[in-house]
Amino acid sequence: MAPALEQTGNAENLSMAGAASSGSEIITAALLVIGDEILSGRTKDKNIGYVAEYLTAIGVDLKEVRVVPDEEPEIVAALNALRARYTYVFTTGGIGPTHDDITADAVAKAFGVAIDYDPRAVALLRARLAQTGAEMNEARLRMTRLPAGAELVLNKVSAAPGFRIDNVIVMAGVPHIMQVMLDDVAPKLKTGARMLSQTVRANCREGDIGTELGEIARSHADVVIGSYPFLDEKIGPNTDVVVRSRDPQKLAEAKAAVEAMLVRVKARLAAARSAQTG
Repeated sequence: MAPALEQTGNAENLSMAGAASSGSEIITAALLVIGDEILSGRTKDKNIGYVAEYLTAIGVDLKEVRVVPDEEPEIVAALNALRARYTYVFTTGGIGPTHDDITADAVAKAFGVAIDYDPRAVALLRARLAQTGAEMNEARLRMTRLPAGAELVLNKVSAAPGFRIDNVIVMAGVPHIMQVMLDDVAPKLKTGARMLSQTVRANCREGDIGTELGEIARSHADVVIGSYPFLDEKIGPNTDVVVRSRDPQKLAEAKAAVEAMLVRVKARLAAARSAQTG
């Protein structure tokens, strides 16, 4: 579990304690990141990796991420495409107090429903502002506008809520607020069998094992096998082989095949080096 998840909630516990498991069914999701500041590079996204790890831990496969500007037609088009394709769509960004925070309006348009000030959201924000001494001005009130029929996604940090309508979950772009919103909605999600993962350190260059790894992948079609090269401080170029499956037995078999292949490849490489020096 990544430290970021430990800060705001334990996703593994959520998968057991709250979320409705659908057994072997595969539950999918997309993440729609909204904001000109992301596309311009002014703001570096910190939510994608967190959401991906969190959803994987509770048994939801994140299948696609899109980034769109603060433009209503772009948001509506992306949202309608994604919500028809995946079990859930999560959005981040665009629900703040400024003129370019238009996500709620775009979601309402995508669903063809009205948008208005939500009494529940107004009450939550008023209570929070009473504690902090800040005023309820027009800008802050803007954060209480929700599409008709939306459920609240609670925000324990600053009170202004996100919302859920059908299979779309709308969250803040500020990472620590997004995280508590995800904690709030996660126990209510339908989840599937968790993807299990094992990592094998190859101690070889990726190019040394590419052909053999492809053969293993073809013979273990129900297992996802990936290779990830990196620079090892001790031995130089190295590779991690990651084996993923929902079936523990198939995972173990594929991992064993990878380990056996590495033994053969290393022996071949050693023999080739010996021949060159001999």
